[in-house]
Amino acid sequence: MAKQRTSATRKTQSVSAVRGAASDGWVLLAIVAAVTLIAGVLSPLATHPPDTRPKPMTMAQARASNAAVPIDTRRRLAAAPYRFRGGPAQREQAAECLATAALYEAGDDARGQQAVIQVILNRVRAPGFPRTICGVVYQGYTRATGCQFSFTCDRSFDRRPVHLGWAAARRAAKRALAGRVFAEVGRATHYHADWMVPYWRDSLAKIARVGSHVFYVRR
Repeated sequence: MAKQRTSATRKTQSVSAVRGAASDGWVLLAIVAAVTLIAGVLSPLATHPPDTRPKPMTMAQARASNAAVPIDTRRRLAAAPYRFRGGPAQREQAAECLATAALYEAGDDARGQQAVIQVILNRVRAPGFPRTICGVVYQGYTRATGCQFSFTCDRSFDRRPVHLGWAAARRAAKRALAGRVFAEVGRATHYHADWMVPYWRDSLAKIARVGSHVFYVRR
């Protein structure tokens, strides 16, 4: 009987030891969880990284930001006259695409129209862009956020341009297809209005300003 009692006592002690170890383990886990929770509350940056997205700017702030970027005249290389190689019908279509872009992008500003036309012709000859004038103008027009010229996907076509603006834009387009170069923007392939700061601005070199538009070339 003594041996049985001793054996039973040992079993009871063993069970108690296991239960005690298990209890200690749960206590330890609870402590770790509590410390982790407290650390998360006290250090929100550990679980919520800082927002690095650019903050929206007012028009005045954007203009000031753009004005602070110097114009690098050394990168303003002269553009060669454009040589159109298509037939009469293709030339007419190209002129219409140029005039449309010039008018919707620059309104009736004659210099602005010529600058836009020069950018389009520069793109036709630059790597990474379509090889036709209309292809450049309407590149990405099927995607709301992919159009290269905003008028092709922001419903600008719903607004009827003034007649005088059309006439001037068509004349400028035909002169450009005949070899006229608008030297003020050199070989610029990108531009934007001065009241906005596009995400790509600082990756390019600013080379000119015409009216309210700023012009860039690839670095």
